[in-house]
Amino acid sequence: MREKNPSDTAQPLRPAIILAGGQSLRMGGGHKALMPLGNGRVIDHVLARLRPQCSHLALSANGDPALWQGLGLDLRPDSLPDYPGPLAGILEGMEWAAALGARHVLSVAADTPFFPPDLYDRLAAGSDQTAFRLASALGVDGRERFQPTFGLWPVCLRSQLRLALLKGERKVGQWATENGATSVKFAPTTPPPFFNINLPEDLVQAKAYLDKAPSLRP
Repeated sequence: MREKNPSDTAQPLRPAIILAGGQSLRMGGGHKALMPLGNGRVIDHVLARLRPQCSHLALSANGDPALWQGLGLDLRPDSLPDYPGPLAGILEGMEWAAALGARHVLSVAADTPFFPPDLYDRLAAGSDQTAFRLASALGVDGRERFQPTFGLWPVCLRSQLRLALLKGERKVGQWATENGATSVKFAPTTPPPFFNINLPEDLVQAKAYLDKAPSLRP
C-alpha cells in the first residue's frame, strides 16, 4: 500500500504510530490488540478512534507480520534487538514520520480502546515545530497520572532517542520529561480516557463498558 505523498493532499500531515510491540506476558502471551472486544477486536476500536484524527497510520509490532494483514497499516518492527519496549516503537514512529516529511508523530497504545477522539488536536493545540507533549489523566481524586505512550513526539529528537536506547534507557516518561515534554490534562470520563487492557479482568471490564454504552463500538 503506497503511503500518501505530501503533494497528494492539501491536508496537513498527521502521522500516528500504534504501539503493539510488547509480549503481553500478563495476558498469557499473544497480542492484546488482537483479542476480541465487542463486535471486533481491540485493534478495531483503536483504529476507529484514530483514523478520523490522523492522515497516516503505522503499527509498531514484532513477530509474524501476517497477523496484521488487512489493517492497511505500515508495519514497523523494532530496529533494535531484545525488545527494548515502547520507546523503540516511538523511535520507529519518529523515523517513519520524518521520512514522510512530518514534524511530529502521535503515539497511542494498542491496548487502550477508549482514548479521546480529539487526542491529536488536544496535544497539537498551539504547537510549534518543536512542541513535545504527553497526555495525562486526571483521576476522580484529582491526581494527575501521566500516560507516556500517548504523546506528540517531535521527530527532530530521533537521534537523541536512538542514542538513549543504545545506552539502555527504557522508561518512556523519564526520557520524555528529561527532553522537555509537557503534559496535556484530560478530565475523568466513563470509561476512563486511557483505560488499558493488561489483564484478563481488564478485557471483561472493557466489554462491560461497551454493554453500557453501545455508542463506543466502532
